[in-house]
Amino acid sequence: MPQSTSPEHRKILPVATRMNANTSQLGIPTANIPVDSALWMADVDSGVYFGYAGIQFPSGHSSHPLSIPADVAEQSVVPESKRREGWAVFPMVMSIGYNPFYKNKVRSAEVHVLHPFKEDFYGSQMALDIFGFIRPEYDYVSKESLIKDIQEDCRVAERSLAREKWSERRKDGWLWGEEEKVAASTV
Repeated sequence: MPQSTSPEHRKILPVATRMNANTSQLGIPTANIPVDSALWMADVDSGVYFGYAGIQFPSGHSSHPLSIPADVAEQSVVPESKRREGWAVFPMVMSIGYNPFYKNKVRSAEVHVLHPFKEDFYGSQMALDIFGFIRPEYDYVSKESLIKDIQEDCRVAERSLAREKWSERRKDGWLWGEEEKVAASTV
């Protein structure tokens, strides 16, 4: 059963790269957070977290809210004015740690947004609301066992985010760049 993080973690960060060599081998794309812009990671336990990611797509991007069908856009929790600015909100899982299976020496933060994207979104701004802890970081004996656990992490996140306690949080304007909330919430 996932646990709430305490205190809640909210960050606005640039997306450095969409996939690194490790996640491309797994077929699980991640938005990678530059370590130098994520100094807060030093105070966070290694492991897998879940929450929501607000992404501001550049105009012309295939996932820009103005590029998606109107019936899908109507289901969005993001106000129309912010959708025009490129903001969209998605559920996510996030790994924070050293990825022991790959023997990484540097701690990293990798966000897997639970949405099939047609193209990368390098350089986009991403607002993260991290509020649930799924499990600690593990080492694995095989790539297949790692993939199996990541897939289970995604299912746990989706089930958790379907609960009212957390599903309502996708409506938080902080996730689409409401400045007054951003200034008060960033750590």
